Amino acid sequence: MIIEIKIPSPGESITEVELGKWLVEEGSVISKGDEIAEVESDKATLTIVADADGKVSFKVQEGERVAVGSIVCTIDTSVEVQGQTKEKATVKPVSKIEDQKSSVQSQEAVGSSAKEAIAEEKHDDGSRIKVTSVAQNMMDEYHLSVDDVINGLRRLSKKDVEAVVNLSATKLLLQTADFSRDEKRERMSALRRKLSERLVAVKNETAMLTTFNEIDMSKVMDIRQKYQQQFVEKHGFKLGFMSFFTKAVAEAIKFHPSINSQIDGDEILTLDYADIGIAVQTPKGLMVPIIRNAESKTIPQIELEIKELAEKARNKKISVAELTGGTFTITNGGTFGSLLSTPIINPPQSAILGMHNIVDRPVAVDGQVVIRPMMYVALSYDHRIIDGKDSVGFLVKVKQLIENPASLLTAGRNPEEILLGI
Repeated sequence: MIIEIKIPSPGESITEVELGKWLVEEGSVISKGDEIAEVESDKATLTIVADADGKVSFKVQEGERVAVGSIVCTIDTSVEVQGQTKEKATVKPVSKIEDQKSSVQSQEAVGSSAKEAIAEEKHDDGSRIKVTSVAQNMMDEYHLSVDDVINGLRRLSKKDVEAVVNLSATKLLLQTADFSRDEKRERMSALRRKLSERLVAVKNETAMLTTFNEIDMSKVMDIRQKYQQQFVEKHGFKLGFMSFFTKAVAEAIKFHPSINSQIDGDEILTLDYADIGIAVQTPKGLMVPIIRNAESKTIPQIELEIKELAEKARNKKISVAELTGGTFTITNGGTFGSLLSTPIINPPQSAILGMHNIVDRPVAVDGQVVIRPMMYVALSYDHRIIDGKDSVGFLVKVKQLIENPASLLTAGRNPEEILLGI
């Protein structure tokens, strides 16, 4: 029976995809549930899974663009491996390996007849002397050992020593001068091509500016250190920094709603909900999973969702729906050691927050110079619809919320003000 495997639909707006890479070999026997190919769309990389056991036959080549619903390969379920477990798709057939072995053995036989084989014999002082097969036969014929031959050689001359010194220096030079002029060329993936197009479009089509500030991370770090063990015991995963910033952004947007706006034709669309995208670096490029309605979620809920979505993105299990529709993005270059950067807006969004490395720096606190763990933050925004007042005010509000995490429980307001009703 022949089963046809077709290209699944990654999303409603996607009609064509690219076959990125075959994960099995042509003609190999695969098992039901095996991942057999990677399919790349403009937004994500997905995998195709075998529906049955059998022999796979390719209908599409790597790098080829095909329509959604097209047949990518077939599986012949009548093919079975007799007397043994089915070959895994990533293992070459035994016959090929044996052919390779026999070929190598035959080449070795030819080589041994064409030149002398070189063996090693141990000298009395523990060193090893290389001896050719012809020399060994002559030594056997005249009943001589390696030491007999060496002792019968002429004495060492200046030229002999210089030859060895020069040879050693040449070997050392070759070992230390490790350089290469090799080149590697590979086809750009559909995801990478789309990303590059979007980035260029942002630079050309927006009036992008960036404003900066710095945040004292002391209180958030104290909370993580003090409650990390209890948090893990309660929830089963670690407490990071990103959940605090995601919650702070969602609360700060309430004070500066233009940050959560988009240009739609001749209109400005301002959204009442905060769907926060978290930039994640994957082997296939940058992906931005979405935390929907972050304003209504708790720190543990946000932390868990970030963890699950990031794992899906890195393992190529994330869906297009989970990457679509964000209203604001956060990117953390600090995980790679970045001290300061100007992040690029993710259209059609109008702003993006860049987090950076936490570094101990001297700062002035109440007239005293103290050492605090500080982070530079950057907000890039589209100046066409976001004014400087709102961009700066938004970043200041994020700073206040992170430096006073308790205010995240009071919708960004000072708890004392709420207590006093003012």
